[in-house]
Amino acid sequence: MTKLTYSPPIYPFHIDAMGHVNNIIYIQWMEIGRVLLLEAIAMPIAETVKAGFGPALIETHISYKLPLYLGDKVSASIWLSQLRGASAILEFEFFNQAGEYVALGSQRGVFIDLESKRPKRLNKAQKERFSKYLIAD
Repeated sequence: MTKLTYSPPIYPFHIDAMGHVNNIIYIQWMEIGRVLLLEAIAMPIAETVKAGFGPALIETHISYKLPLYLGDKVSASIWLSQLRGASAILEFEFFNQAGEYVALGSQRGVFIDLESKRPKRLNKAQKERFSKYLIAD
């Protein structure tokens, strides 16, 4: 199994009063990763919404290790550590240009039926699409 790697940019408006990338930006980078992952497995959000379901977050955790600054380069990775019928745990890691961990994170998400607002179990074929990115502990 594998991780999906991407490189989010750092913009001047990402920098907070302390002179480094603001904490909330990592959550935005996690969202970018989730969108890229769904696109990589041929389940883009626009198509799932048309099919009547979509992903929703229920939990986010981030551990910040080192700050990032304007001009730094970021490498991020996303993968799944758990995939159940309607829910998944997504894992994230962020590195600077020196290859040092700057943050680690995880999110728990659930697929929701858009009409009933209740969890929607993925069928076997949908779950299989995620298998490339499932690295179970």
